Amino acid sequence: MRRKFITGFGGSAGTAVVTSDDAMLWTDSRYWNEANMQLDSSLWRLMKEGQPGVPTIIQFLGEKAKKKQEESRVDEETEKNKFRVGIDPFVFASSFADEYEKVIKKIAIEISGDDSLIIGELVPSDENLIDSIWGEDRPSIPFNHFRVHPLEYAGVSIAEKIAKIRDEMDSKQATMAVFSALDDVAYLFNIRCMGDVDTCPVGIAYATVTRDEVCLYCDSRKVESPSVQEHLFDVKIKPYQAIIEDIQRHVEEPGCSRKIWIDKSRSNLALVSIIPNTSLISSQNAITPMKACKNKQELEGMRRAHEFDGAAMANFISWLEETVVVQKKSVSEVEIDVSLTGFRSKQPGFLECSFPTIAGVGSNAAIVHYSAKPGHLMKYLDTSEPVLIDSGGQYIFGTTDVTRTWHFGNATDSFKDVYTRVLKGNIAVDNMVFPENTPGFVLDVIARQNLWEGQKDYGHGTGHGVGAALNVHEGPISISPRFGNQEGLKMGMVVSNEPGYYEDGVFGIRIENLLEIEDCNPDCTEKIDQTSVGKKKFLKFRKLTLIPIQQNLIDVKLLNEKELDWLDKYHKQVLEKISPLLEPKSLAMKWLKKSCRNIDRSNL
Repeated sequence: MRRKFITGFGGSAGTAVVTSDDAMLWTDSRYWNEANMQLDSSLWRLMKEGQPGVPTIIQFLGEKAKKKQEESRVDEETEKNKFRVGIDPFVFASSFADEYEKVIKKIAIEISGDDSLIIGELVPSDENLIDSIWGEDRPSIPFNHFRVHPLEYAGVSIAEKIAKIRDEMDSKQATMAVFSALDDVAYLFNIRCMGDVDTCPVGIAYATVTRDEVCLYCDSRKVESPSVQEHLFDVKIKPYQAIIEDIQRHVEEPGCSRKIWIDKSRSNLALVSIIPNTSLISSQNAITPMKACKNKQELEGMRRAHEFDGAAMANFISWLEETVVVQKKSVSEVEIDVSLTGFRSKQPGFLECSFPTIAGVGSNAAIVHYSAKPGHLMKYLDTSEPVLIDSGGQYIFGTTDVTRTWHFGNATDSFKDVYTRVLKGNIAVDNMVFPENTPGFVLDVIARQNLWEGQKDYGHGTGHGVGAALNVHEGPISISPRFGNQEGLKMGMVVSNEPGYYEDGVFGIRIENLLEIEDCNPDCTEKIDQTSVGKKKFLKFRKLTLIPIQQNLIDVKLLNEKELDWLDKYHKQVLEKISPLLEPKSLAMKWLKKSCRNIDRSNL
């Protein structure tokens, strides 16, 4: 909210930097078009992350520190020579401070050969500088109630999770584990919340685990419900801000050595900075892998959510096609958004969208994270242009995320060519068999191969992890060209598969399914020696998304037999799973049967 208030940019990823003579916004390729439209170019410069010649924020700050040092007089006080960067320590991850310090030391060596020369520093502010400008108009911190996430969907009790965490703490000789990521807290306590963070079922809170105490730090109004109080009967509820004092007290307790385990990449600087280095254990926390590898009940909930989601989409797309093609009406992007949510809301267990719906007609679809609003940019769908719809639902038992590109008129041959290449990439990833712990970036090239053959590409990652009735974007895995993420793919993880292509000012194409990772040989009882080069545990994907792919946009001549068979098999699965959820003689059922027929191979 603060970034949007000061810059006007409303994308979900970006960082604003203001100096004495400049104002810049860093964001990645998904948001470049959106940022260009929302930023006042007379005040702000857009820094396109990943583009040649564009420094990272850390590199930029380092160069500023270097320039200030080189321009300073030798006889000036050292303190005046420092390049001071003000930040809110409750907003920035501790890892940001580590990266900044590393760059500053490197530059100090370049300048003087002495890494002890401090040429720059971060200055934590007691009050966020934006808040003092915003004043009384700033929205207050939300305190929506937590609700219990039932064990039938969570699969593992709080007590079992605490026991696993304490076992991990023992192995690391940690005396306290700190959790500050909101989805970690929600997962740990089997609680969910609606309203604190838009479309994310998490509440504002911290958590700590010691050998003899488990604490939840939050506004007391969030746990007023009798059912939640009963659910958390073994958990000590404390004020949100009390975590600072509790960490300090734990560190200073006399007796045995105190060690605090905290994931610096998922924790803010305010928490980490009060822990002495001698008491700090910095590594991935115990919840991250537990949460990423879904248990049996979580996976069953995800499958159930996708079945209901498929029924909602069948009702919606059949309505949309009827409205545009038969009734010859145009439908605004906003109406598409509202209508789709309306169809989802009729499904059992639906709570809210899992992210703001992206409904982009024609050129708006080239804006990767476009959000339609009434105004000059909003477009209307008819038979003349395609529409990209990326949407998802939060259900009591699972989370969905799906993208399809539709065209209810006559698509050009060039559009069909690109659409088919995107589809081939999706199928290629879906068909992959790979060793356990393969990093996601290894699979990314498979999704892009057919686009590359046509000298085309897309600027976003191919896949992200997805939570079970939790955040639709969940770490630690991804399928992306960013090879820095070495996290291995494991059984039980859920990941998106969403290659695409975007032609600025013309159209955008994306085809996205969610996939569950499963064992290739679930019935095998032989214990595999993982150190053997020839014998490894191999994994494959299982489709969760159950929504047809528009067949008349496919250039069948570009598909091989295996890919054609994949389409027929997938559509057979969709029909079998979704048809029982539709009225037998409904428009949706008619549309589903038509969309799931075997693909026409007569022209091959």
